[in-house]
Amino acid sequence: MSKTGSKEKIRKFLLANIGRVIESHEIQEAANGAVQYSRRLRELRDEEGWPILSHNDSSELRPGQYLLRQKPVHTERPQFTRSISARLRAEVLDRNGFTCQMCGLTPGEIDPATRRPVRLHIGHIKDKSLGGKDELSNLRTLCSTCNQGAKNITTEKPSAIWLLSQIRRAGQDEQKAVYEWLKNKFTK
Repeated sequence: MSKTGSKEKIRKFLLANIGRVIESHEIQEAANGAVQYSRRLRELRDEEGWPILSHNDSSELRPGQYLLRQKPVHTERPQFTRSISARLRAEVLDRNGFTCQMCGLTPGEIDPATRRPVRLHIGHIKDKSLGGKDELSNLRTLCSTCNQGAKNITTEKPSAIWLLSQIRRAGQDEQKAVYEWLKNKFTK
């Protein structure tokens, strides 16, 4: 007796609902409550080329909504191994202070875009599809929202000089808010 995995269940569910806006809870239910349903959805989209739209792709969709407009065309895509070790993952999280490197959110905070608690992921600075490697210098911590929106974006981390110049340009209230945030972050 073979066991059907959550990705296969999601695949079948999406094919049965082509053209209909689907909520994330429906996808999770289709995967029998699998916690990693969003990862399986990204695998279908990014690794298998499924044209699954999200709020990042269409203004018609809200966060947590997805749409498969048409049946995917099978094409050969490069296969990537999931080779980021637990040790390397921990190094990246520690180096980045368990903070999303794009928006600054930390685990457990409520993401204003999705109204859900923040979960962190390890993302590539230079995407693997563009030749990026699974090494510390090419990895960063991202929240779910930024990780999905950052695909193939290679923005560099801002320098300390640039950050200080922006803080100096800000008003006193904004500077105090930055100070309080840094004080809370580093005195816990």
